[in-house]
Amino acid sequence: MKRSLVRISVFISLLGFTPSPGIAAPPRTPDQTESCEILVIGGGLAGAAAAYEGLLAGQTVCLTEITDWVGGQISAQGTSALDERPTQRSRLFYPKGYLELRDRIKRYYRQLNPGDCWVSESCFLPRDAHQILFNILRKAAKRGKGRLKWFPSTVVKELEISADGKTIDSVIAIQHKSTADAPGLNTFPLSQTIEDWYSYENSSRFEKSILRIVPQQTQDNSSNWYIIDATETGEIIALADVPYQLGIDSRSYLNPSASSATDDPYCTQGFTYTFAMEQTKEPQTQEMPSFYPQYQPYYSYELQRLADFEGVFTYRRIWSSKRGKRIRWGVTAPTPGDISMQNWTWGNDYRPGTSEDNLVYTRRQLRTSGQLAPGGWMGGLRTESLRKGEENALGYYYWLVAGTTDSQLGDGVKEPHPNHRYLTGLDSPMGTMHGLSKYPYIREGRRIIGRPSFGYPQGFTISEVDISRRDYQDEYYRQTLSPDEYRRLWAVLAGLEAPSVIQGKIQPDQVSQRSRSTIYPDSVGIGHYAIDFHPCMTLSPAETPGNTERQGERRGAGQAYPFQIPLRAIIPQKIDNLLVAGKSIATSHIAAAAYRVHSFEWSSGAAAGTTAAFSLETGIAPYQLVQEPLFQQTQLQALRQQLEKNGNPTAFPDTSIFNQNWEDWR
Repeated sequence: MKRSLVRISVFISLLGFTPSPGIAAPPRTPDQTESCEILVIGGGLAGAAAAYEGLLAGQTVCLTEITDWVGGQISAQGTSALDERPTQRSRLFYPKGYLELRDRIKRYYRQLNPGDCWVSESCFLPRDAHQILFNILRKAAKRGKGRLKWFPSTVVKELEISADGKTIDSVIAIQHKSTADAPGLNTFPLSQTIEDWYSYENSSRFEKSILRIVPQQTQDNSSNWYIIDATETGEIIALADVPYQLGIDSRSYLNPSASSATDDPYCTQGFTYTFAMEQTKEPQTQEMPSFYPQYQPYYSYELQRLADFEGVFTYRRIWSSKRGKRIRWGVTAPTPGDISMQNWTWGNDYRPGTSEDNLVYTRRQLRTSGQLAPGGWMGGLRTESLRKGEENALGYYYWLVAGTTDSQLGDGVKEPHPNHRYLTGLDSPMGTMHGLSKYPYIREGRRIIGRPSFGYPQGFTISEVDISRRDYQDEYYRQTLSPDEYRRLWAVLAGLEAPSVIQGKIQPDQVSQRSRSTIYPDSVGIGHYAIDFHPCMTLSPAETPGNTERQGERRGAGQAYPFQIPLRAIIPQKIDNLLVAGKSIATSHIAAAAYRVHSFEWSSGAAAGTTAAFSLETGIAPYQLVQEPLFQQTQLQALRQQLEKNGNPTAFPDTSIFNQNWEDWR
């Protein structure tokens, strides 16, 4: 396996250059106009799935992506270890396209788990994931007689919204490539390039092409299209300024484990720059980054049972010769040539959580900084936090191979492991000269608030109590919630007994808590994962010595029942031809901690792509499909039948309000 192995010092020198183009100049005339029936913005797993279904339906699909790789989590973000739950995986109960992805990985490597990792049944190289998935999209276009227009290295800059505010009429995007005399793409880390990408003007590093993307004209000269926001942080919902939430939701009967009595938009889950490291036969010279002392007080194995370098290395090992002996983690011991991808909470996670350092800008911060003004959009992220996340990740590598401290477990736990090297180069697993992932793994961004409906007067949202297995008999909830809130909590949990609880005929202590998630008549997809938190830190900066996770953030963590993706969760307010896929669907902060992994992203994207194609064919807008009463919406049922026919489950087996037998789903 050919790899470019460059010393860590190269990347350290790159971090020293921090240009800041500032707010973009007025636009030039667009260099080209492109048209399509479905525009998918964001080429992660959700965006790829949306494109996949649109292509199979015979549509012309434009797919834009900020990096030059399709796949998001499994490629550009480097988290190429499929997060899956045992029961769902044992039954292979996934969308057809996700199953095809798993099968293609297996065929490519002649095994599903070329890394012999223990976090998943499939760990693989990010650079291969891009090519595997792109081939899947090309074949979907051929099978469905659709057309794929792929725009890598492209960001959306402006939206042209109709006078009544209900439709997006066109989109202005900027595609970049390296200038002839500049280093190639993926030479510099994201923090040094992202502001340049959103500037209209050419720079010393990049040449820009301004694209105007418009609806495709039909034979009768009419035009209609759908835009799907599948970006990692909810860029389009921010730019369109539709209602959304960010960070912690205030504690209520729907989110009783929330860590705050009031909303806190600054505390989102940590983001992670992943990297790859290779075990070597001989010790390597490990060069300490100049900034290492700043971040060193943060790093830790976290738990005593995880204080094992071999265990951490093999946890997300993405390539292995499998010649080693068996170790206690149930996999083979690392041998020279094995490659591990690192994604560790008290390691390369960076977890800012205050107004001074939050990564994803709030609506107020966007307005104050001018990003919601015409031509002012710069991606909606704090560049300084990206830079510190990059430093934190690089420091974590040095801690792994040379560190002797542990912030959580104390002295005498961490030992050096110098027989490793940090992998860099365009042919390395991450495909970058600096060795970090092209884009950070984002666990949480902006989350839409769906349209008001029956039972959701403030707008539809999936909440903690809709999916959690938590024992709400815990005295904490009785003490923390008001008596009225506590009764309302148990009315939600009571299932068929809810009316009696509301009327006071049954007391909360007498309720048999339901053992399933909420069932939605408009479900268009499925997911199953634990409510898994990587909480923000209390103080700024996140690496402050002695800093702690935000108090109470892990209270909502735990197991979840298999859950559904309601159509109402992917339809934003205000704009009728915009759908949302991926982590920005309508969930609460706690529910979002489960609605973020690989198979869910695919399912949500498949739902959005199928819905867009269905609406183009029928002329019925998505919001019209969920007009009440839902049970009488024949077109909604036709959409669900289309999804099922296409191999995209909308419910788990035996889903029924009368079936409470979900304890075995793990």
